[in-house]
Amino acid sequence: MVAGPDAVSAPDAVSAPDAVSAPDAVSEPGAADGPDRCGRAGPGAADPQSLSARAGAPEPSTTRRAWLFDAASDRGVPLAAILTVAAVAVVIYLGGLALYRLRQIILLVVVSGFVALLLNPIVVALQRTGRVGVRRRGISVGVVTVGALLAFVGLATAFGYPLVNAVTHFVSHLDLYVTQAEHGTGWVGHVVRKYHVAHWVKQNAPKIESYAKGLAKPALSLGKGAFALVIAIVVVFMLVLLMLLEGAKLRAGALQLIDPGRRAEVERIASAANRAVTGYMLGNLLTSLAAGVVVLVTMVALGLPFAPLWALWVALVDFLPMIGGALAGIPVVLFGAVAGGLTDGIVLLIVFLVYTQVENHILNPVVMSRTVRISPLLVLLAVLVGAELGDLVGGLFGGFVGTLLAVPLAGTIQVVVREVWRRTDPGS
Repeated sequence: MVAGPDAVSAPDAVSAPDAVSAPDAVSEPGAADGPDRCGRAGPGAADPQSLSARAGAPEPSTTRRAWLFDAASDRGVPLAAILTVAAVAVVIYLGGLALYRLRQIILLVVVSGFVALLLNPIVVALQRTGRVGVRRRGISVGVVTVGALLAFVGLATAFGYPLVNAVTHFVSHLDLYVTQAEHGTGWVGHVVRKYHVAHWVKQNAPKIESYAKGLAKPALSLGKGAFALVIAIVVVFMLVLLMLLEGAKLRAGALQLIDPGRRAEVERIASAANRAVTGYMLGNLLTSLAAGVVVLVTMVALGLPFAPLWALWVALVDFLPMIGGALAGIPVVLFGAVAGGLTDGIVLLIVFLVYTQVENHILNPVVMSRTVRISPLLVLLAVLVGAELGDLVGGLFGGFVGTLLAVPLAGTIQVVVREVWRRTDPGS
């Protein structure tokens, strides 16, 4: 069967202009700009470098803060680092200023912590006795606190009673002393004649009068100081009581914050440091009591007055490491030379020198044999640094406290450094 003319060459089916080369289908807007079949870019093709530059260009800053950081970054200025350093410096300055303003409170807290640390072994020992009524920590703390308070009152009475008695005796005999000074009789008149006190008083009468008028301000300052001392004692007493009551809970809470894998090691190091500090202070207390007993026996044998008072003075001041013996002995020797004569002063001096050697070579090794021994060089450096820092923080009282706490802190640091050194030893 032969197809007709319409089936063989239909113009619309074979070569329709729209199907073969329709300009709209071949080249849409933007398609002619691309590369051709040979890879050549069209006349409207975009440069790849310009496209990447437009893609990586930063967007314009929308806030002042962003504009400031962008401007600093363009100029090579590390603005973020500068602001961080400035903020750290301001925080350190404000923290140091706050610590300086709170230095008296911090000093009281440190003293209270030291006293609580010394009394805590007594509380624990009292609990371990197992007696009915003292097994609870609160009752044990109450018993120890009352005992410490009675001991403090006894010490204050021992120091204060002779002083008050001497002042009362002087005031009651003031008329007699004035009469002796005017007529040149008695020991007062002897001193006035020997040192020409009357002539000196006449020459310096205006200065003495002006000085007497200015005594009102020191007297007021002395009254304020006494009141502040009473307040400080009350604050220390309350802090010690609370630390003894809450010390075990605070210790347990602090251990809970430590990783369980290292908790046992930290507890062992803390116990070793506590034993070192407590043992050292207990041994120092025993040697100080021995020094007081030696002075008491010597002054009673020589017939010197105020022997118990001076013995108590030596026992308290000798508690200071390194320098306590000299500070305690010099006033006692001078008092013995003035009150009893040169011979008594020489005897006291010999007694102090002999006792110092016995304490350093016999008592200290025996009493402190079960404690952690601290290097003498470390003790000296700790005392010097503690006294200087304490004086900077709290004046004379701060220096005394710094000297007292220097050796326990040095012992604690020694224990911690030893443990860290042992742990980091490659051979262990």
